[in-house]
Amino acid sequence: MPRILCLFFLFSILDGFSADEYPVSRQDDLIETLHGVEVADPYRWLEDDHSEDTKQWVKAQNRFTESHLSTFSGRDSIRQRLKALWNYERIGLPVEHGGRWFYKQNSGLQNQSVLMVADSLDANPRVLLDPNSLTADGTASLANWRPSEDGTKLVWSVSKGGSDWNEVFVRDVATGKDLDDHLKWVKFSLLSWTKDGEGFFYSRYDAPSEGAALTAKNEFQKLYYHKLGTPQSEDRLIYQRLDEPEWGFRGLVSEDGDYLLIHVFQGTSPTNRIFYRKVAGGEVIELLPKNDASYRFVGNVGPLLYFRTNLDAPRHRLISIDVRKPQRSHWKEILPESDALLAAASMVGNQIICRYLEHASSRIRCFDHDGKAIRTVELPGIGTADGFYGRKDDDFCFYSFTSFTDPGAIYRLDLKSGESTEWRRPKVDFDSSDFVVKQAFVPSKDKTKVPIFIIHKRGLKLDGSNRTLLYGYGGFNISQVPYFSVSRAVWIERGGVLVVANLRGGGEYGSKWHKSGTKLNKQNVFDDFIAASEWLIETQYTSSSKLAIQGGSNGGLLVGACMTQRPELFGACLPAVGVMDMLRFHKFTIGWAWEKEFGSPDDPQHFGNLRRYSPYHALKPGTRYPATLITTADHDDRVVPAHSFKFAARLQKCQAKNGPPVLIRIDTSAGHGAGTALDKVIDRVADQWAFLEENL
Repeated sequence: MPRILCLFFLFSILDGFSADEYPVSRQDDLIETLHGVEVADPYRWLEDDHSEDTKQWVKAQNRFTESHLSTFSGRDSIRQRLKALWNYERIGLPVEHGGRWFYKQNSGLQNQSVLMVADSLDANPRVLLDPNSLTADGTASLANWRPSEDGTKLVWSVSKGGSDWNEVFVRDVATGKDLDDHLKWVKFSLLSWTKDGEGFFYSRYDAPSEGAALTAKNEFQKLYYHKLGTPQSEDRLIYQRLDEPEWGFRGLVSEDGDYLLIHVFQGTSPTNRIFYRKVAGGEVIELLPKNDASYRFVGNVGPLLYFRTNLDAPRHRLISIDVRKPQRSHWKEILPESDALLAAASMVGNQIICRYLEHASSRIRCFDHDGKAIRTVELPGIGTADGFYGRKDDDFCFYSFTSFTDPGAIYRLDLKSGESTEWRRPKVDFDSSDFVVKQAFVPSKDKTKVPIFIIHKRGLKLDGSNRTLLYGYGGFNISQVPYFSVSRAVWIERGGVLVVANLRGGGEYGSKWHKSGTKLNKQNVFDDFIAASEWLIETQYTSSSKLAIQGGSNGGLLVGACMTQRPELFGACLPAVGVMDMLRFHKFTIGWAWEKEFGSPDDPQHFGNLRRYSPYHALKPGTRYPATLITTADHDDRVVPAHSFKFAARLQKCQAKNGPPVLIRIDTSAGHGAGTALDKVIDRVADQWAFLEENL
C-alpha cells in the first residue's frame, strides 16, 4: 500500500467513521405498538440466525472488524504475552471416590482442561477424559462430570461449540472406554448417582424442533432416572409439572444414599422450592413448597436435613428440618444470621464448614452439627477461598485460595487440627509484588456505599492520565470476588488500572443488596457504575478519555445502558454477550427466566422501565458514543447473539459523524463463555486490550 494511503487509513481510524463506511445494515420499516407506545425495530431481521442475509451481515462485520484490529500495533505483543503467561500448569481441586482421586488439569495452553485420575494423591495420574480429542478445534468442553461412589464409573457431559445443550455419556474408569449409554437434550442439569452405582438422576427438555435448538424457548423441564445399560427412551420419569412450564428440577442424592433432594427453581429467581423422595421409591414430598426464600441443601444426618436459607435472614442462616416433623414450628436454627454473608456451607469431617463473605472477601469458619464454633480457618490474605467438600467421615479436605494478583494455591486442611498445608502451587511468570490492591467505598447517587477493588502497579501517579478499565456485573445475586485472571494480569502489567465494582444487584451483601438492583430498581445498578466512574475521575485515577467499561451478559447490559445514558463519560466500551433488547429478551431460549430479575415486557409498568434503559432502544442518532467493541458468539444460546447484532447495527447508524469506531467481533463455534477454547479466549482478549490501548 502506498505510504500516503497508509497515512490516510491511519488518520481515518483515529478520526472515526461515518455511518456510510460501515457494512450495510438493512433497515426495515417495522413498527409495533406495545402498551400504546409505537416501538421501532428496524433490525429485527437479524434475529433470524439461519437467514442468508444475517449470515452475510456477520461475515461483512467480521471482515470489517478484522481489517481495523489488524492495524493495531500492540495486538501481536499482547497476544504473545497472554500465551506466555497462560502457559502454566493448572490443577483443580481433587475429589476421592472408591480410593481413586479425580481432578482436572491443564498443562498450560490446552484449549480444554483434561480430567485425570490417580490411585492415590501421591501416585502418577493418568488421563481419564481429554475433551481436546473430541473435536479438531478444541471447541467441545467437559460441562459436568461425577464419579460413581465406588469410583469405577464416570458420568460426564459434553457441550459442543459453547452451547448450553449437553450430551451425556458414561465411562468405565479402569479401561477409559465409554459404555453404550448416551443421553441427549440435557440442559441446566445435575448428574447424581445412586449409591449403588446402577444409575443416576438428570434433567432434560423435550427435543426442540428442527433448526430451533439455539433459539427456541426452554420450557417444561423434567427429572429422570437413567439405569445403566438401557436406552434413554426407557429412562424413568421421576417428576414433571405440566401445569408449570417455567419450573426446573435438579436432583441430588444425599451422601447416605437415602434421599433424592429435588431443587425446584423457576427461572433465575433466587427463591426456590425443595421437594424430596426416598431413592428406593415412594411419592415426592413437597417439603418446602412456598417459594418464599432461597433454600440450599447442605447435608443430612439421617432424617435431619440441613439447609442454608435467607428466610427471615437477608444474609442467610443455617437451619435443620426433621422430615418426621417438617412443620416450621419444629425447625431448628443451627447458625443465626451474622453481619457477614453466609455464601456457602458444606458438611465434611463431622463439621459444617461455612464460607462467609465480608465486603466481598472470604472468611472461613467451622462449626459442629449443633452450631457450636470450632475454629476459624486462617487464609493467606484478602481473596477468595473455594472448596471444603468431602464426606462426613473424612479427616481432611481441600480448598483453593486466590486473589487479584496471586494465582494462589490448593491447600489441604486437616479437619482435626485445623492446620492448612500447601498441596499444589502453580508456577506463573508474574510478580505480584509489583502491584497493589486497594478497596474503596464509593457513594452512589442515593448515597449508598458501593465497594470497588482497585488494582495497579506500585508508584502509580494520580494525575488523570492512566488507562483504566472498570468492570461490573450487578445482577442475578452473583458476587464479584477477588480471583486471579491472566487477561487482567496482562492489562495491569501494561500499565493499565483495573477496577472491579461490587454493584447492587449482586449477592455481596445478601438478598436486600440483590433486590435493590432488580426490576424497577435496576437503575440503581447503572447509577452505582456511573458513580464509580465519576469517583475514579474525581480522584485523578483517570479521565473520561482514558476510562473504559467492561461487562458480559447482564454486565453487557450494564455497559450498554451506561454508555447510552452517559456517552460523554467514557473513552471506550466493551459490552460482551449482552442483553441489549429489553423488550424481546423473554422470547428466546431461557430468556423468559430473567423476568424475575428484570421484570416482564408484557407488564405495562415494567415495560416503561425496561424501554427507558434498553440499550438498543436508547440509542439516539447523531450522538457521539465512545469507541465500542461488541463481542458475541454464534453458538450463544443463553443470550442469543441477535441482541448484540441489533445493538451493533443501530449503534453504527446512530454514531456521530467521524465519531469513534463501533466494531462487533462475532466468534464462531463458541457460546456464552463457559467452555470456550483457550486459543479463542486469547485471541479475543488480545483484540479487546489492543482496541482499548488504541482508543484510550
